[in-house]
Amino acid sequence: MTNLRKELEKCKHPNSRKTKALGKKARRQNNKHKVRLGHAIKSNIMGEKLTWFLGHIAEERTAPLSPQEFEDLIALYLQRFDEELAQIALKQSIGKHRANQHAARKDVITITLEKERNEYQSGGMELLNLCDPLKLKMLRDWDGSALSVQHLKLDLVSHNMLQRLKKQGEEVESSKTDEKMETA
Repeated sequence: MTNLRKELEKCKHPNSRKTKALGKKARRQNNKHKVRLGHAIKSNIMGEKLTWFLGHIAEERTAPLSPQEFEDLIALYLQRFDEELAQIALKQSIGKHRANQHAARKDVITITLEKERNEYQSGGMELLNLCDPLKLKMLRDWDGSALSVQHLKLDLVSHNMLQRLKKQGEEVESSKTDEKMETA
C-alpha cells in the first residue's frame, strides 16, 4: 500500500491516466483483502461450530450418531446461549438505568439463533453429517484449526433430512425383525 501511495504522490495531476490506474489498482487490492478476510471469518465461525460438536460427543465413541441423537445434539447447540440470555434479562430487570445494558449482545445472540433455527428448519445448516461413520471419523481426525475446515466435506443438515434418516432406520429395523421371524 505504501508503494502505491508513493507512486500516487509522484503523479502531477489528480485526473491523469496514471493516477486513475493507481487508484484502480489500490481499490482492487483492497477488495481482494476484504474477500480474504470474509473467508477467514467464515472459516473461524465454522471451526467454532465444529469444535462445539466435537466437544459434546463422547471421546470414546466410534459409532456414528443415530438421527435422534444428532437431532438432540443440534437442539442442545441451539440452546447454547440460553444461560447468557437469562443473565442479560436478569441484569436488565434490576434497576431503571440498566434496561439497555448488554442490549447489543442480546440482539446479536437472538439474530444468530433465529438464523440458525431457520436454516435448520428449512434448507439446512452447514455441518458434518455425524450419522455417517466417515464424516464422524473426519471430525475426530480434524486438527481443530480454522484453515483446515475447508478440507472437510460439509453437508446441509436439516430437520427434514434427520426425519428421513429416522424413517429409513425404522424400515431397516422392521425388515430385520421380519427376516428373523421368517428364519425362526
